[in-house]
Amino acid sequence: MTQIQLGNIVVDVVKKDIKNIHLSVYPPKGRVRISAPERMNTETIRIFAISKISWIKQQQKKLLAQARETPRDYVDRESHYFRNKRYLLKVIEDNSESRIEVKHSELRLFVKPCSDRLDRAEFFDEWYRQQTKALVIPMISKWEKIIGVRLNSFVVRKMKTKWGSCTHTLKTIRLNSELAKKPTDCLEYIVVHELLHLLEPTHNARFIKLMNRYMPQWQLRREMLNALPVRHDDWGY
Repeated sequence: MTQIQLGNIVVDVVKKDIKNIHLSVYPPKGRVRISAPERMNTETIRIFAISKISWIKQQQKKLLAQARETPRDYVDRESHYFRNKRYLLKVIEDNSESRIEVKHSELRLFVKPCSDRLDRAEFFDEWYRQQTKALVIPMISKWEKIIGVRLNSFVVRKMKTKWGSCTHTLKTIRLNSELAKKPTDCLEYIVVHELLHLLEPTHNARFIKLMNRYMPQWQLRREMLNALPVRHDDWGY
């Protein structure tokens, strides 16, 4: 990886075996990265980056202004979110197997008396991962049929810089476990977005046309998702 300096903006440049140049601005602070074809020279990449300066600054401004969740201590009466609904945490010390139960306006966390904050945080992360997985399985099945594609596999995991990603050559997608906290419409938008990358791996005009065809209101869902608070220790899309 090399870097290009454009005033106070540092651009990471990675050359890959790809056909087109790709520009990304990552949370939380707006790190800029360009993926470029191996044959492309540095000056051409620099000119491309300069042409995108206004867009880069706009994206960085949005990311820095994005609301953050406060750090969680996993104690009684603390707020946690599931499917865009706020729940109060109730910690129940119990020697049986750890679990989380959703009861009305509460998330009841059953943990062993010796558990600490890290134990509880890790268990919550795994619970969110399992909940996201359960939500996306029927979505993927539905949209594979509508779009006419077929995944080889998908994984759900905690991701720090993206809501999802796709490796179209392997027909695999990855989804952020934090999506369990968000509205179902937002999760469905990410599923459709990644599945369409099986047809078009870049965010070019063809990809936008596909999004407009299969999910005409996708921009509204994206705006909703990116307006919601993100984890304080992670960073849209």
